[in-house]
Amino acid sequence: MPIPALGAATLAAVLDAGSMEAAARSLHITPSAVSQRIRALEDEVGRVLLVRTKPLRATPEAHAIVRFARQVALLEHDAAVSLGHGAGPVTLPLAVNADSLSTWFLAPLARLSARHAVVFDLHRDDQEFTAGMLEDGTVTGAVTSRAVPVGGCRVQPLGVLRYEAVAAPAFAEAWLPDVPLGGGDGGDADALAAALERAPLIDFDRRDDLQTQWLAARGVDPALPPRHRVPASHDFATATVAGLGRALLPTLQSQSALEAGRLVRLGGDPIDVPLYWQQWNLRSILLDAVAAEIVDEGRRVLAV
Repeated sequence: MPIPALGAATLAAVLDAGSMEAAARSLHITPSAVSQRIRALEDEVGRVLLVRTKPLRATPEAHAIVRFARQVALLEHDAAVSLGHGAGPVTLPLAVNADSLSTWFLAPLARLSARHAVVFDLHRDDQEFTAGMLEDGTVTGAVTSRAVPVGGCRVQPLGVLRYEAVAAPAFAEAWLPDVPLGGGDGGDADALAAALERAPLIDFDRRDDLQTQWLAARGVDPALPPRHRVPASHDFATATVAGLGRALLPTLQSQSALEAGRLVRLGGDPIDVPLYWQQWNLRSILLDAVAAEIVDEGRRVLAV
């Protein structure tokens, strides 16, 4: 059964905008026309495609149609550019983890936007979950920790995002007097464990398990230390420098503060998080250009 392209594009617009009214403004039609298109599409495919909440959400049956709509828009843009027509910017939704977004991911996007008629709609989530947005058609490409390609996608390795345990010097002096600083290990194991159990730490959010991994590797019960949560990458680093707690920061983010003496290393093995670029397995001039720029940048800055 062929999918009506107009209805599919309208469905994608509604999900991007979050409401019929907002989608109508972006499509330059009335909300009633938007509703009629969605109703006709649902009748055509014999499925309910929208959960009528605020904002509107896609049902599982809508995911394939949304992906189809985004692929059609991308191919139409490629064709217009190839024919020398004045194509307007196409929107590319991409998913990325917070630490990549705050350290290396924006530079390649800026270079791309200077050369191509494209605007980026960035979706931020933990690297373990960004691939799910490819599966449901929300995004066209994603930085992810998943090495196995999502169905209908291809994958390329980017490199490793390395995290080190750090703290502000005053915090380390007050809370961790028994922890050898500067990246070394040693000292009395029981005293080290007791200090790490008491000292407050900072998690990004409730899904952040890096501290849990680091503590377990040092023989410390991860359930014991008090935990702050700061769910924004820049603010997370700022809170660490300010002395709110100890943290695991990407080396890309902590290096300047370490060199300036605003942070000190707490030792222990670093945690390396391999990252990959996954995108739709669709031959597109624009999408391939985006992949090349992002993969080149990732491999340059994520080498350890």
